Amino acid sequence: MSSKISYYTQEGLKKLTDELSYLKTKGRSSIAAQIAEARDKGDLSENAEYDAAKDAQGLLELKISKLEEIVSNARVIDESTIDISKASILTKVKIKNKKTGHIVEYLLVSEEEADLKAGKISLKSPIGKALLGREIGDLVLVDVPAGKIEFEILDIGR
Repeated sequence: MSSKISYYTQEGLKKLTDELSYLKTKGRSSIAAQIAEARDKGDLSENAEYDAAKDAQGLLELKISKLEEIVSNARVIDESTIDISKASILTKVKIKNKKTGHIVEYLLVSEEEADLKAGKISLKSPIGKALLGREIGDLVLVDVPAGKIEFEILDIGR
């Protein structure tokens, strides 16, 4: 596997480590109980419950492995050192849709922390990519699935 460094807020990294801890403890013990229960039902060669539990175990171990890699390559960003003169990770960017006049504010975050309902968008999303490195007053043309949208950057902050 490749080691790709990702940047997180303290909160985002804690969420990942908590999930990893849960999967390693409760997740594994739950799967083990399912396998034991299915094994007790007799012949394993024709036991669909046993096969399903073993498949679930494989998927759980894969998820644990991926999370371990992400956590080991995660770096916490010191929010006090972020330059807010340009849009970058962990900056709040207020943008205005030039066509509709609709104004929204997004926090630019890593892909794993993205949550549109909470106003957090990934730097790898079309809007996130287009905003990266831009300044207040810049006009940004974004390619989205619905076509091209032009935004004006109104404010950048923390």
